[in-house]
Order: sequence, then C-alpha cells, then structure tokens
Amino acid sequence: MPIQNSKILQYKFLNEMYGDAYYPAHLVDEIKNILVDVCQEIETHQPKNLAELYILTHAATEKINDLQTAFDEAESEIETVAREAIGEDFYFIAKAYEYYDADREELISPRDW
Repeated sequence: MPIQNSKILQYKFLNEMYGDAYYPAHLVDEIKNILVDVCQEIETHQPKNLAELYILTHAATEKINDLQTAFDEAESEIETVAREAIGEDFYFIAKAYEYYDADREELISPRDW
C-alpha cells in the first residue's frame, strides 16, 4: 500500500547520511526502506497509543541493528551522525502521524548503535 501521509511523501529521509560518502548509499537505502516500512505499518495498523507505536519502531530499530555488520564490512559504521539522523527521522515519523508525545529515545530504545 502506498504511503498516504503528505508530510512523509515530501520528507527526505537520512539526508545527512546520503550527503556523506562515508555511508554506503546501498546501506543507507536499506535503512530508508525500514523507515518507509514503519510508515506503512503505522498507516495499516493505526497504533492507538504510544505503546503500540513503540512496538513498530522497536521492531524497525532491531532491523537497523542487524545492518551493523554490513556497515562494518563496508568500512563504515552507524555512529554519531548516523545515530542522530536515524533518531531524528523516527521522531519526524512520530510527529507526522500525530504522536506528538512520543519520546525520542524510546522510539529507538533497543538500538545498539
């Protein structure tokens, strides 16, 4: 199902990472796809509260965790700039879907990057 939220459709995910050659574009694409999948999950399941939203964002965060080896193999890593970019995009998603009280850190709490 295509995304319907106009804020999401206009947003440039992971802009800082795409602009830095340190991050392999194909791996940044994978993270972007995970973020887009979160948006589709939100639109499909319409979480009724933050606890339900966090279930979706935590699952996505775990998928990003799984990409760390691929980043290492590409002589890159999910470090400060990437961590901030990914965290900000999760927070943008929450706000775009009107979860204004979402906690920035809780959205990505299972992260190990």
